[in-house]
Amino acid sequence: MQILQITDPHLYGSATGRLRGVETDSSLRAALDDAIARVPDYAAMLVTGDLVQDDISGYLRFRSYFGNIKKPVLCIPGNHDEPEAMRKELNGAPFEICGTHEIGDWMFIMLDSYNPGHVGGHLSKNELARLDNSLTGSRKHAMVCLHHHPIPMGSRWLDGVGLAEAHEFWRIIDAHTHVRAVVWGHVHQAFEGHRGDVRMFATPSTGAQFLPKSDRYAVDSRPPAYRSFELHADGRIDSRVHWVESSQMRQTAS
Repeated sequence: MQILQITDPHLYGSATGRLRGVETDSSLRAALDDAIARVPDYAAMLVTGDLVQDDISGYLRFRSYFGNIKKPVLCIPGNHDEPEAMRKELNGAPFEICGTHEIGDWMFIMLDSYNPGHVGGHLSKNELARLDNSLTGSRKHAMVCLHHHPIPMGSRWLDGVGLAEAHEFWRIIDAHTHVRAVVWGHVHQAFEGHRGDVRMFATPSTGAQFLPKSDRYAVDSRPPAYRSFELHADGRIDSRVHWVESSQMRQTAS
């Protein structure tokens, strides 16, 4: 089963809105076009937060690009989102906000780590309980998705705005042996690692990237990107980050 992950598009209400030197509208469209062309038989799309850049009119642009997709578009809020507006504007198929979703031999638990008034993330007691209950209620292979990073990324400024009290999150994950992966956005860079048998994945933004391992805020020169997953019936995972070069964005914008 093929799954696509798009994260941190940071859309504005205007198509010409730019963030960190990148026109986020055209870079998202280039990434989305490339993803669907490269993996046309995907089963679902994961959108792991910061759909907009503090501009609720950006959800209308998001809907215009994703609304005709015939596969589930599983979304969670990031720190630049407005969850109430997000739920209102992305109400109905193909959009599903948070929740737990089963597809084939896998389930996807989409967690809300939005923390009002804070850049960093937090999982409420209710959200942690939902995670635990979802994992207890099904033995399918589980992929758990959230916006904020639950481990240090080795970047002092960025690790100050990760998931607060991540030990509570990992206590639940460690108690369920059928969790195969934890996936996040927010960090605007690629990462793959392990925690025991659990695979961990961070995915770059469809816009600008952060410089890895930097103590101070710094923007990387790497292009927009997205990630594809191949999820096997036995729980194995193959994954790849796909970088979208500037020539593809120029063609999309023309």
